[in-house]
Amino acid sequence: MTEPGQAIRVDKLTMEFPGVVAVDHLSFDVLHGEIFGLVGPDGAGKTTVMRMLAGVLTPSSGSAAVAGFDIVRDPEGVKNNISYMSQRFGLYEDLTVEENIRFYADIFGLSRTDRERRASTLLGAAGMTPFGKRLAGKLSGGMKQKLGLVCALLHTPQVILLDEPTNGVDPASRRDFWGILYSLLDEKVSILISTSYLDEAERCHHVALLHRGRLLFCDTPAELKKNLHGAVLAVVSSEPRRLRDFLSGSEGVSNMVLVGDGLHLVVDDATKRVAELRSRIESANLPFDRIEEVTPTIEDIFVQTIGSGGGQG
Repeated sequence: MTEPGQAIRVDKLTMEFPGVVAVDHLSFDVLHGEIFGLVGPDGAGKTTVMRMLAGVLTPSSGSAAVAGFDIVRDPEGVKNNISYMSQRFGLYEDLTVEENIRFYADIFGLSRTDRERRASTLLGAAGMTPFGKRLAGKLSGGMKQKLGLVCALLHTPQVILLDEPTNGVDPASRRDFWGILYSLLDEKVSILISTSYLDEAERCHHVALLHRGRLLFCDTPAELKKNLHGAVLAVVSSEPRRLRDFLSGSEGVSNMVLVGDGLHLVVDDATKRVAELRSRIESANLPFDRIEEVTPTIEDIFVQTIGSGGGQG
């Protein structure tokens, strides 16, 4: 069972397939009324975790409780008290937006009044109010994901599991998607979201960083950043890949990450390395706009941890 204040409790959860440990003794807690991010690249074990917590997949060992229900002893209790949006959420492309909503509302046993009230609120938050008569199959990828979320949230669940819901979604739709999630917090909803977009970790209250089924770190984004050894320099350049190749192996630089229109470098001494690196780049006539110390990102933490072979659990 979950403890008071806990929406999800995971204790040494493990899933083994022939020849591979997909999830390796994973432990974390999700509190009521928070967004918890399960973050890592493809193959980290995120989907396997989600399927176990949704009561779809039975773990090899360990335990977990979701919304007060044990995932092994009472998977049906879990399913009846959560909303689970898988990577392939079952929208019907030959139905309109409104017809999909009506279909899922009927599954959840909502009255017409509750359905219309809830759908109006969610469609408005998703920016989809004008598209009620459009066939789902004619929506963009981002709009399909937002419609999937609307359908999954119609019955106001207290625990929501979202498996990489923004994968392949355009930036504007991702922003709308997160806006919907934040609006749910006023209802004390608990959200567990998995993502391979490390920048989305910054939007979560707590984050678990996964790599090959193992937990690297679990904490708030602010506390996670304190695990970085060194400082981060950002170099803005029109040719970041060329710059990365040139600076590879530079003294005092432990890691480099391509970020947007530039490069993040983890260095031992920011003041000393700024002057050295600027001089090297200028002498090589490589294009760059500026080089400066910046606040580290979750991606910087992840890359440094993977590069050093470190981690916890």
